[in-house]
Amino acid sequence: MELAVKAPVGVKSQIAHTKRPRSPRRNIPMVAKLAYRNLFHDRLSFFVTIVGIVFSVVLVAVQSGIYLGSEKKIAAIIDAAPADLWIVPLGTKSYDDPSFLSGRERYMALSAPGVQDSEDMVVSFARWRKPEGGTNTVLLIGTAGDSPKALPWNIVEGSRQALEAPDSVAIDQSYFADLGVSHIGDQGEMNGVSVRLAAITKRIRSFTTLPFVFTSIEEARRLSGAEQNQASYQRVTLMPNADLETVRAELERRLPDTDILTQDEFRKRSQHYWLFQTGAGAALIAGALLGLIVGIVIVAQTLYSSTKDHINEFATLRALGAGAGYIVKVILMQAVLSGLIGYVLGMALSTLAIQAAQDTKLTILMTPQLAGGLFAVTIGMCIFAAISAIIKVVRIDPAVVFSR
Repeated sequence: MELAVKAPVGVKSQIAHTKRPRSPRRNIPMVAKLAYRNLFHDRLSFFVTIVGIVFSVVLVAVQSGIYLGSEKKIAAIIDAAPADLWIVPLGTKSYDDPSFLSGRERYMALSAPGVQDSEDMVVSFARWRKPEGGTNTVLLIGTAGDSPKALPWNIVEGSRQALEAPDSVAIDQSYFADLGVSHIGDQGEMNGVSVRLAAITKRIRSFTTLPFVFTSIEEARRLSGAEQNQASYQRVTLMPNADLETVRAELERRLPDTDILTQDEFRKRSQHYWLFQTGAGAALIAGALLGLIVGIVIVAQTLYSSTKDHINEFATLRALGAGAGYIVKVILMQAVLSGLIGYVLGMALSTLAIQAAQDTKLTILMTPQLAGGLFAVTIGMCIFAAISAIIKVVRIDPAVVFSR
């Protein structure tokens, strides 16, 4: 005799209401699933692909960062000593291509309508003799100490006022080994005159191998052999309501043997000379393009190989009614996933390299614009590399699956 045990109706209703609801499943698109499984099916091919993308991202990031860093270093002195107009010797190619003006430019500029002030700046090559022997060429820079635009900046030891003392100079700590000094008070010899290290700066480096040596305007004239009123450049400040082009035209009329340049023009002229006329910028751009080519070739080869290995599976999808566009989406998804992973790893390594180079003579910059551009280039590179695999897919004959 069987006993049928039945729960009361109220109890059944209570049980039904106390059942735990099922968690909704995440609906991952089938395109993403196929792309993920194809990508990670062959771990070795996936590893090679990621290494290629990472190498490409690091190379492009570092080369582009060096290019931006070079632009910054070339214009560092101009940016640190801004002016509305620069009076420079006629035919000056860049900031560190110095020669001397005649000496009358400051007074001619101050008497021009709309000019508020004009400051002397001396820039000259000099011969530095180390205390223990040996010589090195340096770029001597002198400005007036009472100017709000007095150089240098970023002083970590000593002070700008200390440079007003006779025979006093400031040197960046990155050039200590080149010049044979290391502490405040160390001695050296410049153009046959004994000088003393009175201030130390940090991360003020030139684009060339020539170290910067800063001093007062009077000391710079004495060490470079310039006359009392001579300067290499005049930094002109205009009155608040003065029209720049009108003042420039007047200065050009008064000083026909000089170039009158705006801040941006002098900056771009210096950058263009060093980056393009010397070929340095072209070399950096070529290195970045090489990284792109290497990445495209490796990703294209891997995606083509993966597509070839799964050709029967793709043919099966075609036979089941999947269009060529659907399979193309799978391949493009593989390319995008590869690009995302490679970009993240590549940017991490690039950031480490940039941090390691901060206190060296090599300046590498990473800006948000560069990071965003690298992301777009990386994804675009991977999509472009997928073309070979896509061509293979669209030519698949669905009948292949029935001939196996």
